[in-house]
Amino acid sequence: MKLPRLFIYLLGALLIINVLQSYFTQLIFDEAYYWHFSQNLDWGYFDHPPMMAYWARLGSIFFNGELGIRFISCLSSLGIFIAIWLMIDHPKKNKHIIPFFVLLFSMTLLNAYGFYILPDTPLLFFTSCFLLTYKKFLSNQSILTSIVLGVFMAALMYSKYHAVLVIFFVLLSNLNLVKNKYAWLAVFVSLACFAPHLYWLYERDFISIQYHLFERSNSTYAFHKNTLGYFVNLIAILGFTFPWVYKALYKTNANNKFTKALLYLIYGVLVFFFVSSFNRQIQAQWVVVISIPLAILAFNHMLDNQNDAKWIIRMGVLNIAIILFLRLGLAYSPLLPIKYENQGNKEWVQKVLEFAGDNPVVFENSYRNAPMYAFYSGKDSYSLNNSYYRQNQYSIDDSESKVQHKKVLHISRYKRANTVFEVENINKSPYYGRWIDNFETFRKLRCILDQKEVGLNTTKELNFHLYNPYNKPIALKKLKFGIAYMNKFKKTQEIINIVPTLKNGAVKEIKAKDSLEYVFTFKKPTKENVDYLRIVISENNQLHGLNGSSIKLIK
Repeated sequence: MKLPRLFIYLLGALLIINVLQSYFTQLIFDEAYYWHFSQNLDWGYFDHPPMMAYWARLGSIFFNGELGIRFISCLSSLGIFIAIWLMIDHPKKNKHIIPFFVLLFSMTLLNAYGFYILPDTPLLFFTSCFLLTYKKFLSNQSILTSIVLGVFMAALMYSKYHAVLVIFFVLLSNLNLVKNKYAWLAVFVSLACFAPHLYWLYERDFISIQYHLFERSNSTYAFHKNTLGYFVNLIAILGFTFPWVYKALYKTNANNKFTKALLYLIYGVLVFFFVSSFNRQIQAQWVVVISIPLAILAFNHMLDNQNDAKWIIRMGVLNIAIILFLRLGLAYSPLLPIKYENQGNKEWVQKVLEFAGDNPVVFENSYRNAPMYAFYSGKDSYSLNNSYYRQNQYSIDDSESKVQHKKVLHISRYKRANTVFEVENINKSPYYGRWIDNFETFRKLRCILDQKEVGLNTTKELNFHLYNPYNKPIALKKLKFGIAYMNKFKKTQEIINIVPTLKNGAVKEIKAKDSLEYVFTFKKPTKENVDYLRIVISENNQLHGLNGSSIKLIK
């Protein structure tokens, strides 16, 4: 592989820009959350597979602070540019290096993921590697190529679950692969490499899959937010070049198997998320993988269509000017008229740190604030998730253990009688703090209802099992039970207290790794429009947690 000298110079400039951006730009909340992942490396995490955590940890070996977390992202951006360049066979490409960089650098999210450490960053990198290897596989099928292809398929899945769409639509474009022994070898290699994550999911009752498919809250369908918003996102990922890039897509014919794979990937993702938009709001980054095949098709189109090439370059330069201004504003906030989420976090963290001192800080319902505080303060923090929030990594890792039986500063959006501290976040929303001298929670306790669905008018007693996953017994007097009623979007509407009866006899505690069986009388909700329920627990008079799975309420 020999790259033109100008190409290498521009790659160097790209690296410098992204490294400087990484160094001078504070973390956004998702990056802080994924940094939290990287502090305890594992084969999986609640929200995502583990690739971005390993990248953050690896980069931190070379640099401290924000640059360390993002450094591998900066390098992966170079890899994406190189892989896309190598996938283009057009004989004129060496004479149009600058237009190539203008096209790619003007793609908004492809630009942003040149330094942010987010799941889509490794997803884009390994998508480009997978497509490049697949192109090689089509012309040279061998054991080595199959193994490399399988490794990249696994790396894709370790990046983000959406990667299954990339693999599926590429394979769908060439159904003859089902009869190809080298293709099957690639599949077996990928499954072998991905097996540790599958086992991690199995050990945790597939909690991540359960959440994304069944427990995740949603909202009412609205055309302007869902479907129209989806098409706006398709424009946003390209910026002002979108008419000519999508024109290139429309004009491209599947004259070979590789181009056919690119078209299947693009149209497959577009159709999949269009259909999904009728069920939930589609975020722009969910379709970002089409940036890779679009870049290939658009550049080939530019080389054969001079007029369209001129417009892509003109609009691309406009995109780049806006992007560079915004990126400069991320590092130097006075340039921007409004504050983005990465600005001002050091300031509010410092205010909390000055008040909390060495005491841990517990944030109620905020997997965003907890890791941001931990990153910039260097102190322990924890997100205490209750029934009105959602599960996250703090629900399954050992963060809870680090704050048990300690004096903590408990911060929430609610002002209580014992409030002693107040701070505003970057959106000027107030948060209130109070001291808890001996903090103790058991948020990992599980309530397993025997029924798969419950009738609203049932008069029968219901059973549930209380499971203690901790390595210590828990006194039952510290626990209070309730029924959380949720609407059709899995959002809690009310909690009704219940006093269940033990079926195990008179015991005062639940032993470590043990279960107890309870029976209780069903209580109707007082509010209408409830569709689900879960059994929840309040420990030491905290707000009820997220202890049970959602159960369908039959009306």
